[in-house]
Amino acid sequence: MADGLRGAPGVTILNEVMLNQVLVRFAPPGSRDDSAADDFTRRIIAAVQRDGTCWAGGTTWHGMAAMRISVSNWSTTEADADLSVEAILRCAREVAATDGARA
Repeated sequence: MADGLRGAPGVTILNEVMLNQVLVRFAPPGSRDDSAADDFTRRIIAAVQRDGTCWAGGTTWHGMAAMRISVSNWSTTEADADLSVEAILRCAREVAATDGARA
């Protein structure tokens, strides 16, 4: 999942992925402000949880808001991971579009 998210605009993988944990941070388009990234990340987490394709929780890592992805079910397939990545990125785009509509 980290590989699928890495490289998307505004997405940063915060941890060295060793097994099943991925910490992801999202930066809003056009902003380098840490508090804006915290808020943007939290709103993406909420959108992913509402979407229901997958579930990811929020955490704070080194003082930064982050999405915590933990894959622990033996029956999770590569296709499931791909669908989850697509849903996460779709939710990020939707949150960014909502921000653009508010501006």
